[in-house]
Amino acid sequence: MRYRQLTTGSLALGVILLIDVLRVWLPGIITIFGQAASTPAELMGAFALGWFVLAMAAPALVRRVGARRVTVVAAVLLAVARLALTSAPGGRPQLWLATAGLLAGLVWLVGVAGGTDRPVPGLALGLAVNAAIHALLDTYDLVWRGGWVAWLLSAVAVVLFLLGTTLPTAPPGPGGARSWLLAGPVLLLAGMVALAPALAQAGMSYLVAGGDVARSPLFGLAPVPVAVAGFLLAALAGPNRGWGRPLGPAALLVGVVLFALDSGDLLVAAILLTAVGLGACLALTDAPGRADADGTAHAAADATVGDEGATGTDDSRRTAARRGYAVAAGMLLFVLGAVGYYSAYDLGYPNAMVPVVVAGVVAAVALAARPSGHRRPGPLPPLRTAGGVAALALLAPLLADEVAVASNREGPPERLTVVAYNIRMGFGLDGRFDLAGLTAAIDRQRPDVVLLSEVDRGWLLNGGHDTLDLLSDRLGMPYVFGPAADPVWGDAVLSRWPVTDPRSRPLPSLGAPTGAQALAVTLDLGDGVRAAVVSTHLQPPPDAGPVAQARAVADFATGYAAGRPLVVAGDLNTEPGDEAFEQFTAAGLVDALAVARPLATSPADDPRQQIDHVFVSPGLTATNPVAPRGEASDHLPVAVTLTLPSR
Repeated sequence: MRYRQLTTGSLALGVILLIDVLRVWLPGIITIFGQAASTPAELMGAFALGWFVLAMAAPALVRRVGARRVTVVAAVLLAVARLALTSAPGGRPQLWLATAGLLAGLVWLVGVAGGTDRPVPGLALGLAVNAAIHALLDTYDLVWRGGWVAWLLSAVAVVLFLLGTTLPTAPPGPGGARSWLLAGPVLLLAGMVALAPALAQAGMSYLVAGGDVARSPLFGLAPVPVAVAGFLLAALAGPNRGWGRPLGPAALLVGVVLFALDSGDLLVAAILLTAVGLGACLALTDAPGRADADGTAHAAADATVGDEGATGTDDSRRTAARRGYAVAAGMLLFVLGAVGYYSAYDLGYPNAMVPVVVAGVVAAVALAARPSGHRRPGPLPPLRTAGGVAALALLAPLLADEVAVASNREGPPERLTVVAYNIRMGFGLDGRFDLAGLTAAIDRQRPDVVLLSEVDRGWLLNGGHDTLDLLSDRLGMPYVFGPAADPVWGDAVLSRWPVTDPRSRPLPSLGAPTGAQALAVTLDLGDGVRAAVVSTHLQPPPDAGPVAQARAVADFATGYAAGRPLVVAGDLNTEPGDEAFEQFTAAGLVDALAVARPLATSPADDPRQQIDHVFVSPGLTATNPVAPRGEASDHLPVAVTLTLPSR
């Protein structure tokens, strides 16, 4: 049993470190290699796929050199890369460092697979603990936080991982290939749905507010401990037998289908069903090999402690290679699913079936596994392990602070300062997740209202952060969110004044890959004074302008305002004088930035285009329009002070 526990703990720590690296590498493809959408999506996809294809050569290396040698070397490289990323400088050095860590992690997985026939407990524990820590850190990972605390905790995790890697482990049996094959697909579905704290927070906000959301942090992460506990219990309690075998795969498929329906109200149900279903599918593949429950071996031929490639029998070498190819193929499925799903927002094809197909693969592999004749005890007690990890995740909602709706002063204000900012999912020009830079760029303007574009609340591709919630915490401003591309990507309004009557209107897609919407809210400024605010991001297809979307926003905004003071702002992807720009002026709105023109906002490091705008109703007087320089996004924010009409 002690050998099994060591193997399980080491595997779990390695999975945690690999996921940390992926949370840097995946966004780096878009923000660094992609260079703000100037690189074709096909080329970015080829770059991502190439490293996973290269890892398919690792099983042959294991067979020639030996699983243990490959595992130790790859583990050291993974650990060094993970630790170095804590203070990575950004830019291409960060991308290549993360790429080196990813490749080392893939080779490490292949090496571990060669010497481990029962990976389910370690894989499940690593995924669950990583989700619990991600929730505890409010989806703002140590790798991005920096500072001595992040360094200390990262170093502890790395040292424990390396110690576990170098300790002797039990000789493997012949099984485990199916479990290793599921490692990649399960990692994808866990990161996208089942064990995604940011998605849970977004899903709860829909349930609490009934749609376009007001923030409720106390309940936002509440599903995470339940999902973690359900996943671990299902994975560690052993496979169902007889009529109960299809229940886990069925729950997985139902949960992923609910996720694919793109309805915010269904996200929490999708998370919980997918979590339990994933765990149950892993358990179905957890069939015993030739090792006894206490970790001793049946045959002296397997006594090479994971070094089958050097001194083991032909059968043991073939078995190790089979497991290695299985995990490499599974990780290839991971990247194919991730690229296939998220590339749709650049290339414009339906992507809802991608996670459903991946779930179908998981379910099919699980159901095809042969049920064992007896139940072999695992290295981890299911109830205590699930309870302990769930308790860790439970600390996240208990420690969350409510952001109260507060005004700057009593009574109706004379002026409102408005900031509009395309935040590029929270990533700066250097490719780092830059909460501090975004917060400083906004807070320096002392805003009353902030309108955000390209807000990500949980995409695995961008690291699984709830960027909106994190900014709301730091600015002390509650938010309302308007989904555009899907329930966790869109636009938002943050306000120091109470907000009522949120409405979100989809805009004509015109065949554009990424959806667009207009989010309208009413500011309650006291004494019966109200103002309308509309946040939007025009996203026409590459071969068409945003005229139709601009007209739709102008009509929606003026109708919503119904004569009240009105502000319309965001990344409008149109320049002053263009036909789309004139849709707003034709609707009777005024360019609030006119006195500062030219006021270029994109790209942030060399602004040449004036595509971020603020329009207001004629009764509002605009002063001090600015676009302060900074590199916390690929756009510059625009800010303006508006004097309200006298009563």
